[in-house]
Amino acid sequence: MPFPVLDPADPLGLEALLGDEERAVRDTVRQYCAERIEPHIADWFERGELPDLPELARGFGRLGLLGMHLEGYGCAGMSALAYGVACRELEACDSGLRSFVSVQGSLAMFAVHRFGSEEQKREWLPRMAAGEAIGCFGLTEPDHGSDPSSLRTRARRDGGGPSRSSEAESGGDWILDGRKMWITNGSVAEVAIVWARTDEGIRGFLVPTATPGFSAPEIKHKMSLRASVTSELVLDGVRLPASAQLPGARGVSAPLTCLNEARYGIVWGVTGAARSAWQEAARYAAQREQFGKPLAAFQLTQRKLVDMALELHKATLTALHLARLKDGPGIHPAQISFGKLNNVREALEICRTARTILGANGISLEYPVIRHMNNLESVLTYEGTTEMHTLALGQALTGHAAFR
Repeated sequence: MPFPVLDPADPLGLEALLGDEERAVRDTVRQYCAERIEPHIADWFERGELPDLPELARGFGRLGLLGMHLEGYGCAGMSALAYGVACRELEACDSGLRSFVSVQGSLAMFAVHRFGSEEQKREWLPRMAAGEAIGCFGLTEPDHGSDPSSLRTRARRDGGGPSRSSEAESGGDWILDGRKMWITNGSVAEVAIVWARTDEGIRGFLVPTATPGFSAPEIKHKMSLRASVTSELVLDGVRLPASAQLPGARGVSAPLTCLNEARYGIVWGVTGAARSAWQEAARYAAQREQFGKPLAAFQLTQRKLVDMALELHKATLTALHLARLKDGPGIHPAQISFGKLNNVREALEICRTARTILGANGISLEYPVIRHMNNLESVLTYEGTTEMHTLALGQALTGHAAFR
């Protein structure tokens, strides 16, 4: 009996494990990116901008990508696997695109969906799912990233605000003061999910960005995630009604629950960046000749390509398994840490190795490799650094917490 045909781009046949829905999502997102974004993304990266983001958001909304794994309120209600596949295809184009979708759907929308009131859900989620309202997620601060329990942004009650019947029981308006840093979508958002310390502990707030005292200057001079809007959030006496508080959010576990959602998308997304770099390296090695034969004919180049393929497909297998857990019996945060730690680390190494195969051309934006490599330096840090995920796994495996 003859062997089946081996696809060099998918040597383990992993795409066959996707169902019809996931294949449809894959093909739709891949085609959209190829037609609308890939011809421009290198130029956007070089200029350090993501132009006409509101229109891009509406385009993602029409595709059903925003909050696509959430149920109701205009959200698509698709599987975790379908969401992961979408993240992969977006990040194969650029990490900035996946970051936008992750922040919109898995941080801002998820926070409202999980912890918001029925009124808050009806007000914000349909518009956010359609891309008509952009959201951001304000947790990280200038002095507190990996330790959100120590955040300094404060929210205090002030009974002197305008009288509202819904505030009678809850003590009046809230006044927010503080700063948030490295916030994706901050300068273009219509609503910010802001986490602040109160006398009752850490709470979440829905902050319309037009509220007096709120500003979001964009952060410039980045060498990574350049085709992405990154901002500082400044809250200077921002007055909010009591109804702005997310009623279900209590303590630091609430924002960490949101982060787990976004980390899952990263587990998938980085396999797209790695795949793009690997494919570019394989194409280049087949075409570039040295010493009378293509680079792909040299043993050292083949070893690089094989090692890259091994790690890429092991990372994809990890992502597939986590998707099955998330869609089935449930997933533990440490399992998401496992995927985030491994897949980002290996994707970054794949991009670095691909860069060596391209030689000097590897640093040119004519090819996607250096752009993916630079972007993944940020992905390695955000949503939990390598060190923090290592310690989270260490605690899960040994029973001993080494954070403090």
